Formats: sequence, structure tokens, C-alpha cells
Amino acid sequence: MTLLAILVGTLLAGIGSVWLAAWLSFGVFSRYTQHMLSLAAGALLATSFLHLLPEAFESEAGAHALFMTLLLGLVFFFLLDKAELWHHGHEHGHGHHHGHGDDQASSHGHAAHHHGHSHASHGASEVRGGQWAVLAGDSVHCFGDGILIASAFMADMRLGAIAALAVLAHEVPHHMGDLAVLRQGSSSRQAAIVKVSMAGAITAFGGAVGYVLVDALHDWLPYFLVVASSSFVYVALADLIPQLQKRLSARETASQILWLGVGMGMVVIVSSLAGHQH
Repeated sequence: MTLLAILVGTLLAGIGSVWLAAWLSFGVFSRYTQHMLSLAAGALLATSFLHLLPEAFESEAGAHALFMTLLLGLVFFFLLDKAELWHHGHEHGHGHHHGHGDDQASSHGHAAHHHGHSHASHGASEVRGGQWAVLAGDSVHCFGDGILIASAFMADMRLGAIAALAVLAHEVPHHMGDLAVLRQGSSSRQAAIVKVSMAGAITAFGGAVGYVLVDALHDWLPYFLVVASSSFVYVALADLIPQLQKRLSARETASQILWLGVGMGMVVIVSSLAGHQH
């Protein structure tokens, strides 16, 4: 039953986020990217502070060890981000790419936008290389997301549903960036969606592996939850919120705060609904 829930949750988060991103990118909602970023940031922060961290701290694990894990997790994702940006700078300089799996880093908004701007000034072959780098990084990141969702489901069904929703929310802006990069490489709209969907499907593979690993390493579950929350906090504070700082007219600021609140409210509502069924 848990494995089935993990597979449904990971497929929904992995592929659902791509289709939602495609609908937003190519549909009438394309002008609402800023609202999506606010909503994603709210959902990530609420998931971390209201669910993942409390769940971890209710376990037998010591608070000191868990806070140390949180700190190391934040530093780790910061270093991955640095490696990703450094790697892409060199990639464009030398005209080749390594496509290594920069797990959380390649994923997030600014890295994807960084790709988009860089590739605009390069030839088609360079863009195609960048496509594979994006897809390789995407695949590894989605695998990591699957493990995180699995560990949340193993702790609590309700927590798993919330984690899947949070991953879906934060993957949408990221996949919008990916689709933009793939479209620049002269891929058709459909081809771009199929490629990113295939990367998204790897979330389910990560979920299945996570199910096996988390079962074997049950005592480590609180630490998995803390690492998951550190990735969500890092993405919200380092990637999403800085993009929201750019436009600060009173009306836009009010709109951002509103959508941030909507993101948090979504998590709280899904949690309470799942709690009644639990």
C-alpha cells in the first residue's frame, strides 16, 4: 500500500509538474510566472517548517544532531549551486559539457534561467549540448526528489502527500525554465514536453529505490526528512525569493505576499484534509 502511494505521489509530482509547467509556459498563464514563484516559495517553506522538521524532531534522534544535519544540508546545496554555475561558465567557455548530475542545484529557477540566457548567444550545436546538460541534471534531481517523497511517505501517509505536493509546486517554475531552454534548441513544443516528462518520470524510480533504502535504514528517517527540508528551504530562500526581489512596486509586492500566503495555505489545507482521512 505504501509503495503504491509512493509511486502515485512520485509520478504525480514528477510528470504532473512538467505538464503544469507546459500549460503555464505555452498557455494563457505564461505571464503569471512571478505568481508561481511566490506560490512555490510559500509551499516549500511551509512544508519544511510545519511538517518535515516537526516530524523529524518528534523522533528519537537528538535535536543537536538534527540541527547539525540541517546546517550541513544548507551548506551542501549552496556548494552544489556554486558547482553548477561554475561548471556552466566553463562549459560555455570551452564548448563542451559534462552533463553531471548536479542533483538539487541544476534544478532551480536561476540555474535554468542562466542556461536560457547563456545559450541564446551560441550556435545550435552548443544549445543541443546544453539541452542534454539540462536533462541530465533534471533526471538526477528528480531521482533525489523521488527518494525524498518516499522517505516522507514512509514516515506518514499525510506527510508523503504534502511532500509530493511541495515537490510538484517547486518543480513547476524549474520545468518552465527547462522548457524554455529546450525550445531555444529548435525542439518542437511537443518534443520539449516529452523530453522533460521523461526526466520527470525518473522521480518514480527514485521513489521505488527510496522505498527499499528507507525501509532498510529506518533509523535514518529523521535525517532524510531534515535533508529534504534543507533542500526546500535552500531553494525557497536562495533561488525563488531572490527572483521575487526584483520587482517591488507596492501592487506587485502585495501580490507576491498574497501568493506566498496562498502557497503556505495550500500546504496547511492539504495537511488538514489528509489528517481527517488519516
